[in-house]
Amino acid sequence: MKLLVMGCGGIGGIVTAALTETGHDVVAYTTNADIAGAVERNGLQIRGDGAPRGVRARLVREIPREAFDAVLLCTQPPQVEDAARAALPVLAEDGVMVCLQNGLCEPRVAKICGESRTVGAVVAWGAAMPEPGVYERTAAGGFAIGTLQTKRDLGELSRALEAIGPVEVTDNLAGKRWSKLAINAAISSLGTIGGDRLGALLQHRFVRRLGLEIMTECVHVARKCEVRLEKVSGTVDLEWLALTQEEKVATGSPSLVAKHAMLLAVGFRYRRMRSSMLAAIERGRTPAVDFLNGEVVDRAREHGITVPVNEAARAMVWSIAKNGKKSSLDALHELARVSAV
Repeated sequence: MKLLVMGCGGIGGIVTAALTETGHDVVAYTTNADIAGAVERNGLQIRGDGAPRGVRARLVREIPREAFDAVLLCTQPPQVEDAARAALPVLAEDGVMVCLQNGLCEPRVAKICGESRTVGAVVAWGAAMPEPGVYERTAAGGFAIGTLQTKRDLGELSRALEAIGPVEVTDNLAGKRWSKLAINAAISSLGTIGGDRLGALLQHRFVRRLGLEIMTECVHVARKCEVRLEKVSGTVDLEWLALTQEEKVATGSPSLVAKHAMLLAVGFRYRRMRSSMLAAIERGRTPAVDFLNGEVVDRAREHGITVPVNEAARAMVWSIAKNGKKSSLDALHELARVSAV
């Protein structure tokens, strides 16, 4: 396949390097002059995924007028529609646009390129770009890929993406997406508000409780949307993880202890992961909170239910982004107080 990677942040850089190293015909596009300059000088500098190395890749600042079999959308969610529109003229007639973003981006992209040419790729691994052109793989894992409604053969795309990690082809993309949305709405917003890596934050019981509350609200909204949730990475069962009414008021129970233990395990697995929303804010970019907690809030309103913790988390992320509020553990304590009202 001839592949175009749109965006060269953490995910885009790792994707480009892995595809290039395995001999695929891949071009990466970025609008960031600092990234382009660093990669031109030193290649893609890869850390945390085998031996540290530089990977020479084709990186451009203007989209080449060639036909691509697949466009891999690796921007942050707020930029995904602009990226899809920019790449549409070079997408082959039978090609696909692949959404690697968190959130529910596939319907947005489908409006641009058509449902039959839209594919979702739920990312079950982590990456960061600590400085321009330097990429750190922060967690192992692969993808679950699928389509919205249209059935199409994803075998060739699946084999290409296996350069990065194991690939599962799913016939329940919505279930995979909503389960990942629930986890991201928790860990990304809490990571942004707390200003620390996931492993450190989830050592605190009250942070784990906030995470459980956020995910529980997501599960309730998904049920209202008639989504059949799927396990995340084959292990995290959101239906089980959601708090029951009894657990919400209990001071302790075997099931509640088990759920806290699960979040501790998640924190350990992704202990080096840092919120991409926080990184976006630090770079002066728009945070993706409206694509995470905001999606939950908006869908809840459509169904006449309330999601106060997601609503408060979204408001606090925007306060950090727009009003200069500081990310800190104290800010998470404030969120916990607001959510308890």
